[in-house]
Amino acid sequence: MTVTRRTLLGAALSSTVPFAARAEDAWPSRLVRLISPYGPGGSNDISLRLLADEFGRNLHQQFIVENKPGAGTRIANDTVAHAPGDGYTFLYVAAPYATAEALFGKLTYERKDLQPVAMAVVAPLFLIISAEAPFKTLPELIAYGKSKPDGLTFASPGAGSQPHLAGELLFRDAGVKGLNIPFRGDAASYTELLAGRVDATLTALPSALPYIQSGKFVVLGVASAERSPLYPRAPTLREQGFPNVAAAGWYGFMAPATTPRAIIDRFQTEVLRALADPGIKDKLTAQGLEVRAASAAEFGQFIDSETQKWTRVIHDAGLKGE
Repeated sequence: MTVTRRTLLGAALSSTVPFAARAEDAWPSRLVRLISPYGPGGSNDISLRLLADEFGRNLHQQFIVENKPGAGTRIANDTVAHAPGDGYTFLYVAAPYATAEALFGKLTYERKDLQPVAMAVVAPLFLIISAEAPFKTLPELIAYGKSKPDGLTFASPGAGSQPHLAGELLFRDAGVKGLNIPFRGDAASYTELLAGRVDATLTALPSALPYIQSGKFVVLGVASAERSPLYPRAPTLREQGFPNVAAAGWYGFMAPATTPRAIIDRFQTEVLRALADPGIKDKLTAQGLEVRAASAAEFGQFIDSETQKWTRVIHDAGLKGE
């Protein structure tokens, strides 16, 4: 048999394609890093560790959580945006991803550097006041704000956070002046609320629940399209005349843009599989999270919608990140 250049090229191609396919089919063949944009202990970190354990059991490989907090989640975003696209580094992206560019201008990464894998959960935001406040309902809160020259004061766990932006939406739609006062986390916000130095806050349920159950806080509503099964007694803000005030924290998975489609599809399947497990759902609910499983395509559309919505709010309110 005569060996020609064409024969050698054909042999090389035929051996390379199956090798690439085998490499993707074998995923994961080693440890997988899941990057969290927040520190240990919060709902992002806890929910990610629950899912990481489930992935490990189902795929017989180790999935580890690496916390890279700071800069409004931009440190973690940048880490994954510049990671190799080999299927061994993923981002557990959070809501500030959709607002970063509008708040901070040019970033160290671009949206095209990351691609969605699957949406996981949302954290509904509840409008909370002190039980000692001189108002007891949302209409009374708005009327109180309109009666004051400086309007309402809202506490938030940071400038540009979802509670901050939802508060800005409420100010705008209610036609009331408002001042957002950022604190380092919910605990400091609650201290100011209990002391009567701020009028209200929007917050996730788990950290506020002990104060609600003890009668120190009153829930005026939830900033969701529908009532939350986490606290169904709370009417939506939409029900109370504010149809545009809908906001929530959210988390999902993203990967470097160069990650092969076959690996994205495989991991998407595993994420959706884990989120469908009743035991996982119950554990996430206990953390004040609602499962909101969605495919890569659906998650990408959701991120685009969130980016457009909050960019308008940020520009209209003249907000700038610090």
